Amino acid sequence: MKQRTLLLFSLLLLVLVRPGFTQSESRYPTYRIGPRDLVQVKVFETEQLNGSYRVSEDGDITLPLVGTVQISGLTESEAGNRVQAVLEKDSLQRASVSVQVLEYRSNPISVIGAVRQPGSLSFAGRWTLLEALTAAGGLSNEHGAVLHVLRRSENGLSDQVSIRADDLLVRADPKVNIPIYPGDLINVPGEIEVTVYCLGEVEKPGPVAFKSSQRISLLTALSQAGGVTDRAANKIVIKRTDATGKTREILVDYKRLLAGKDSDVELATGDVIVIKESFF
Repeated sequence: MKQRTLLLFSLLLLVLVRPGFTQSESRYPTYRIGPRDLVQVKVFETEQLNGSYRVSEDGDITLPLVGTVQISGLTESEAGNRVQAVLEKDSLQRASVSVQVLEYRSNPISVIGAVRQPGSLSFAGRWTLLEALTAAGGLSNEHGAVLHVLRRSENGLSDQVSIRADDLLVRADPKVNIPIYPGDLINVPGEIEVTVYCLGEVEKPGPVAFKSSQRISLLTALSQAGGVTDRAANKIVIKRTDATGKTREILVDYKRLLAGKDSDVELATGDVIVIKESFF
């Protein structure tokens, strides 16, 4: 009796620790399998069923000697239970089954904007933001300073994470190299040109162009325009037109600005800087 108990315990231990057949921790436990996904099925009791299977457009896989099993819309754990139930009903008294998604094609990652190869990415395993951008060919030369990751949860709500490109690519900050999940949308806005206008007493009056990634302020604009002339008045007027077409004026004391007593003024595209001539 004692030897029989020891034998049963040994067999049970073999089942539990045999490599490749334990139900490993899912990479995306809430992910629901869909058409065109590639899944790996492992059955301890019969290696004839072990293999990789592409989910059909109808949402099922076809197992040898068993036939079709519908797994679309199920998580990996639920799919394993579904295959186990079919096996125990049709051919096996007891089945130990694991299902793992190898390729996520029904819910791919999308990368849009200023990358070299925008589009949808079918991927396998666990990806980070940097790996996804690399798979999209990397950022193009026209990329902006910030990129966005849009993620939609099962309840339909969306969440957006904004990350500075320099933190990811230049500083290599591991905190911003976030994991990417099936269905994520990575948006890399392109850099645009921002134009303001300097009129009046500056050395080079006219339009001043900036890249959207640059800091655009009154002092930088005046510097780009060659600085103010000796005849410039102390008071500077910034004319700004909003989306409704209404124009308002921002009055700036140039001497206080230079002395650091007032903060530099952030500019918006289309702003007009007017420096009048001083008569004193």
